[in-house]
Amino acid sequence: MAYSELIKNFEKIRAYMREFYVYGFKSRVEYDSKSARSYDDERRRLDSWLGDYLRFTQTPHGKTVFLSVDSRAIHRNPFYSALKAKSFTPGDLTLHFALFDILFTPSVKLTLPELVDRIDSLLSSRLVFDESTLRKKLREYVSEGIILTEKSGRRLLYSRAPDVDFSSLSDLLDFFSEAAPCGVVGSFLLDKLPPHRDIFSFKHHYITSAIDSEVLASLFSAIHEHRCITVDNFGRRSSPTTLSLVPLRVYISAQNGRQHLLAFHEKANRLNSYRIDFLSSVRIGEVCEKFDALRAALEKAETCMWGVIGRWNPKRAEHVEFELRIDPEEDYVLRRLEREKRCGRVERIDETHYRFLADVFDTSEMIPWIRTFLCRITRLNFSNRTVENRFKADLEEMYRLYGLPESSPLA
Repeated sequence: MAYSELIKNFEKIRAYMREFYVYGFKSRVEYDSKSARSYDDERRRLDSWLGDYLRFTQTPHGKTVFLSVDSRAIHRNPFYSALKAKSFTPGDLTLHFALFDILFTPSVKLTLPELVDRIDSLLSSRLVFDESTLRKKLREYVSEGIILTEKSGRRLLYSRAPDVDFSSLSDLLDFFSEAAPCGVVGSFLLDKLPPHRDIFSFKHHYITSAIDSEVLASLFSAIHEHRCITVDNFGRRSSPTTLSLVPLRVYISAQNGRQHLLAFHEKANRLNSYRIDFLSSVRIGEVCEKFDALRAALEKAETCMWGVIGRWNPKRAEHVEFELRIDPEEDYVLRRLEREKRCGRVERIDETHYRFLADVFDTSEMIPWIRTFLCRITRLNFSNRTVENRFKADLEEMYRLYGLPESSPLA
């Protein structure tokens, strides 16, 4: 069969993009989930979207392909191309354009039988669409806000929604499309505008989250409507685990762009976090009667959450405390400490010493951040002694590697 760039099921291509570009490009031999022919077809399809960003090197094991993107040089997320490539049947396309040829202005309002007659006349019997097919298409467009309905006596009239002029919002859409969750919506709107000068560039641009937009949009809908969901969680397993969850909040890391869902796991009766790039096929279910109570419990738990690890009971939190020296001319360090303290607090000891305190569910989540203040820390005290001892042991090992005296200044 001839290769086609268009796709019917985006979840299929999303799985390939995860394997190739997010977790590391796999060679034809290494990828064993599908046949070699399927690998070649999907690889060519991905190359058609992202070929400008593909690089390769020769190694003793052969050619290694990888994705290389300079976030300072691009102004549009290249992964959005995948979400805009979708196949349609000839009937879908014909019905779409015939419908909007007839409803060419919002002032034209017709009933379903009138639309069927107009379409039959327009197409001269080359294709015939019955009322059931047209009703389903109209229902879809009404749910998307493309078609409006209006009651006139006992008749239901259909008309196209008025166009919206958003040409003055190009700068806003530029920023939204690259910085916001589900930014692909802004990218679709930008496609309708004439070319213009891009004014934004990003030092840290987390582009791979674009392929999770459909999943994220479904999660936002479920949260907004307070509904339960059923979702497949792949993790790093080859076969998915089906979960019944109450989605409560989405966390997006400002450090690495990774997206997590915080949700109530009904079967386990606990709060869990799930990587959104591992989730697939979100099915939205019934309204959750206890959603408000679960959200309130989450807000209480967030007072002790440093990252995405949480529990319902803040009394089980671990205490973290360290003191650091900040000279008077280094107020930028103090500003950073205040800006990044999250659920912690900062106390002044004297003119050059400050104390940071926090109660968190998992001390180990804080270690990478604490290390960034290492040369300034004068005292350290964790209630979780295992994490504290491991932290100090790592510091001693660093002293040894650099040939420094093997005595930690941390009390």
